[in-house]
Amino acid sequence: MKLAARTGPILLVLGCAIAFMQAQTAQTSGSAKKDVTPSFEDAVRPVLRQTCFKCHSAQISSGGLNLESLDIADSLASHREDWTMVLQRIKAGEMPPPPAPKPAGLDRMISYIERQFAALDRNTQADPGRITARHLNRVEYRNTIRDLLGVDFQTAQEFPVDDSGEGFDNIGDILSISPLLAEKYLSAAERIAARALGSVKLPPALSASYADDDHYSEVVGITGNSGSAHSTGTGFIEVTHRVEYDGDYVIQAGLAGQRGADAKPVTMGFWMDGKLLHSEEVQTTPPKTVYFGAYERKEFKVFLPEGVHTFRLGFANDEYAAKLPKAKIFDLKTNKYPQLIGFQGPEPSAEEPAGRKAILICDPKSGPACVDRILSNLARHAYRRPVSEKDVAPLRTLVATAQHEGLTLQQGIETAIQAVLVSPNFLFRIERDPRDAPPIHRITDVELASRLSYFLWSSMPDDELLGLAEAGKLSDPKNLQAQVKRMLADSRSAALADNFAGQWLELRNLDSVKPDPDKFPEWGPELREAMRTETRMFFDYILRENRPISDFLDANYSFLNEQLAKFYGIEGVTGPDFRRVELTPGQRGGVLSQASVLTVSSYPSRTSVVLRGKYILENILGSPPPPPPANVPALDEDSVGTSLSLRQQMERHREDPTCASCHAKMDPLGFALENYNAIGKWRTMDGKFPVDSTGTLADGTSFTGPAEMRQALIHRLPQFAECLTSKMLEYALGRGIGSNDQRAIASITRDWEAQGYHFETLIYEIVNSLPFQNRRVETAKEPTR
Repeated sequence: MKLAARTGPILLVLGCAIAFMQAQTAQTSGSAKKDVTPSFEDAVRPVLRQTCFKCHSAQISSGGLNLESLDIADSLASHREDWTMVLQRIKAGEMPPPPAPKPAGLDRMISYIERQFAALDRNTQADPGRITARHLNRVEYRNTIRDLLGVDFQTAQEFPVDDSGEGFDNIGDILSISPLLAEKYLSAAERIAARALGSVKLPPALSASYADDDHYSEVVGITGNSGSAHSTGTGFIEVTHRVEYDGDYVIQAGLAGQRGADAKPVTMGFWMDGKLLHSEEVQTTPPKTVYFGAYERKEFKVFLPEGVHTFRLGFANDEYAAKLPKAKIFDLKTNKYPQLIGFQGPEPSAEEPAGRKAILICDPKSGPACVDRILSNLARHAYRRPVSEKDVAPLRTLVATAQHEGLTLQQGIETAIQAVLVSPNFLFRIERDPRDAPPIHRITDVELASRLSYFLWSSMPDDELLGLAEAGKLSDPKNLQAQVKRMLADSRSAALADNFAGQWLELRNLDSVKPDPDKFPEWGPELREAMRTETRMFFDYILRENRPISDFLDANYSFLNEQLAKFYGIEGVTGPDFRRVELTPGQRGGVLSQASVLTVSSYPSRTSVVLRGKYILENILGSPPPPPPANVPALDEDSVGTSLSLRQQMERHREDPTCASCHAKMDPLGFALENYNAIGKWRTMDGKFPVDSTGTLADGTSFTGPAEMRQALIHRLPQFAECLTSKMLEYALGRGIGSNDQRAIASITRDWEAQGYHFETLIYEIVNSLPFQNRRVETAKEPTR
């Protein structure tokens, strides 16, 4: 007991001493840790000099990349964009390229760089960037004229091609106004103003008829002008025709052949640019009256707008023709089908032009107050902001001057419309820094309205959006959320599929590709449009249904009509209308298996593993390869598929060390798509050689065929998400993306990932982002990019 009594205090003192020593040790250890925090010289420079500089120095510069400028700690701030690229490639397993072993200290280097980036972000104000004042591009001009004046003005035919850069044609630093475009603006303003008020004087009625020469040999003396015609394999006739004036036209439909006395009637439809204008039931029994000894004629009247249009005439959901062999489709004794389209007109339209209703909001003859209302309303919508007396006074003067010179009041208003359409306030999207604005400041609600409408609609704000902005209520988060939801539900949001997807996925290039007709006899205008429609509807569906973006990579559905389904080898789809079709796993899934993408990433005569691999790196993974070195020898085209397979030729090409580093990234992705020919049709042979679609990615992931490659890409979903975020932010802002945007992109993708990467969610994240709602003043120093 006495011993226990003595040891108690001893143990207590000993315990306290131990605790004290442990605390001291911990404190010393903590100090030691602070003292040995890795430096740039310890964590980064050894990997750079011992590994990276072996291929990326001033002497070698493999892939055109020299990293010697990154050899100092300050480069993490001054060359952040370069370091971001390096970090992305290290994480993707591309650097160092296999089979080189992973260098010691690589993980330590990654951790150090990420910590330094975080510290830089904490200690510096986020930079939203600055958007250059820019003119409306062709699509935006056309859509704005449509929504402002109700006139469909075809800028693609009338204006020169827009300058394009960074992958898009709405980039302010790239767009410019040439003398030719300025001249076109003037002539367009005159024509549009006259069309909007319905003051264009119509000529006597003209006639034009189009017949398909290939299947219309029994009819003579009928020719087309200002266009061309051809019949499709499904019994439709398609015509490209220039309508010279807005007006009503009599359409003549020539129907050839017959189906017998007991044949059922069918529904005949007439479409313009894919929109149904007229339909009626027609008999397919032998006609009582024929023209030129060969066809029956139907006539109907429709309104047609000025411009070049594609017209189609055919029978909708024609079950009889769908069951006929192809050789019998144009057999006069077996089938009845459209053979001719005629146009007669123009005649004055019975309906008042939509633009006239939008402009003349009151009777101008009622007095000057009404004229002022008309001019103020026009200028407010055209300039996309509130207007003052300073804006309206010159327009009022023009109207008065026109009347003084003997013109009518309507002609005076027409002159004012012309002036509005050539004003910089209409042609340009201009954002101004308020006086004494801080270096980083929010844009005004009115500027936010234009950013939002041209992002989602490629057009001007409507009354609801502009009114909310003028009241200063648009920037309220609840109101902004509601407006984005409303605008996405509006049909005008189809502009995202046409313009963003059309450029991101390079669908616009379908208009310029010309596959070899001898090698690909299936190719034609109808198949091309079917390819475009599939991808456009696919994109639009993922957006409107807020589907996860993994669907872009490997969806089990697509949108097909009969022609495209047969081209893909998919049964059970009949008729010209597109509908959602469930896909069986394997051959098809996601955009990389769609014929549109496969065609624009091929050469006219053959596939290209380089083009297709580069396409995936640029548009899916956001890791574009550098430009090829000079004097790269071309492949021997004559030997592809005959004496050597394409893979064998490419493997020889990669034996050159200057080519190997980039091709090691591109070629495996391209080879995975070799089961698709140059227009996207499935194949198992490359000439006389079996297709070898195996590949290994830079990080060692191996796959066989497109299905396994798609799964490998899904495992890189964060990388795809970052790529898609960067491209959509660039499109939304209308400027290039730089290192100052990496914080915003990281924030958007982080929040987006937490919500499951659903596509529509990305729209909201971008609209709510710092770059979209803010700007840097002109005098503020721009960060190094």
